[in-house]
Amino acid sequence: MMEKEGTTANNLTATHKQNPNVKNALKLINMDEVAVEEVRWLWYPYIPFGKITVIQGDPGNGKTTLILAIAAAITKGVPLPESGKTAKPLNVIFQTAEDGLGDTVKPRLLQAGADCTRVHVIDESEKELSLCDARIEKALIKTGAKLFILDPLQAYLGADVDMHRANEIRPVLKRISLTAEKTGCAVIVVGHLNKGANQSQYRGLGSIDIQAAARSVLTVGRIKGNPYMRAFAQGKNNLAPEGKSIAFELNPISGFRWAGTYPVTVDQLLSGKYDKETTSERAQKILTAELTGKAVPANDVYDMADEHAISGRTLNRVKSAAGVRTFKKQNQWFWTIDDASSGTEPQKQGCQNTGQGGTETLPPHAENGGITRKPGPPEKQGCQMPYIEDLATLLSCGENEGAADADRDGEGLSND
Repeated sequence: MMEKEGTTANNLTATHKQNPNVKNALKLINMDEVAVEEVRWLWYPYIPFGKITVIQGDPGNGKTTLILAIAAAITKGVPLPESGKTAKPLNVIFQTAEDGLGDTVKPRLLQAGADCTRVHVIDESEKELSLCDARIEKALIKTGAKLFILDPLQAYLGADVDMHRANEIRPVLKRISLTAEKTGCAVIVVGHLNKGANQSQYRGLGSIDIQAAARSVLTVGRIKGNPYMRAFAQGKNNLAPEGKSIAFELNPISGFRWAGTYPVTVDQLLSGKYDKETTSERAQKILTAELTGKAVPANDVYDMADEHAISGRTLNRVKSAAGVRTFKKQNQWFWTIDDASSGTEPQKQGCQNTGQGGTETLPPHAENGGITRKPGPPEKQGCQMPYIEDLATLLSCGENEGAADADRDGEGLSND
């Protein structure tokens, strides 16, 4: 009996040698031997290298235009919002089953400023592409592409895969996940939303396993009250804290434009049930939060406003109501709001008499903390603005404050 068992074992060993792909062959990985690796990002914290990112939204909300704008920036090494740094230009592979390459994709890429020599498409004229297609890995290796886009996902699952069945969707997603990890390429799959679910994580079309396989999920939606404004919000991030929501404009004349961060969650974006706070209200809240009890350089205040898509003119319009006091120290202007709990009263804001020419500053109303006037003709005493060197510093004061303000780029996410 022992001899027969030994013979059987030898036969099994021989079988494994002849067929190394036997599914039941055991292979163990000892975690002590696994090297620690840092997560690398194409766009932190939204799109990681070597992983799947889902970008989803309803038709007509600008998903493809958003993705092409991202691709264009990648090909030129242009920094994306909230990233704050440039990178070397990278190659991109873009697969689409919905838009024509010549009449839609390339014009949008050109409008976004892409280097089209770095954008590639796998030719599907003779054979359609699927997630399990070996051509994907070959193309990524040949081009060195670090961003691979599939738009939309359901067009590349294969004819025999039901995207609503977890047992069918998992193997194909596993395949593309391994390809992404092997090549270090960021993979973006575009998805549509269904209408039935209430929670955002169940709004993605198809099996919940699609979102489970992704390390980052971004949802695109419309900003209520502005027909051209959109935003995306991050509803899932397994690798880092969730990022701020980012707004962008789709203007039929001027095209795509990034519009900075926007305070909206995924559920609010999908339902439209959120407070449509005006830009001035947002600006006043930010000033109160950032300036109370401390002095901040004026330039830093304006930089902070830019990050929240708030213009300098809006800041000047609301700073009096927010109780902002400005002062100059060592040739630098500062903004502050006196802390009421300390018992200190803010200094009075107001215009200064213009007098009869000469140089004068009006700290409470100046774009940079104070504006300098050239000598001008004699004028009435009071709140006047006779002669200003730079038209860009033109601002209102007294009863006329805010009357002639106009939005600059980055403002206008909500109506004042």
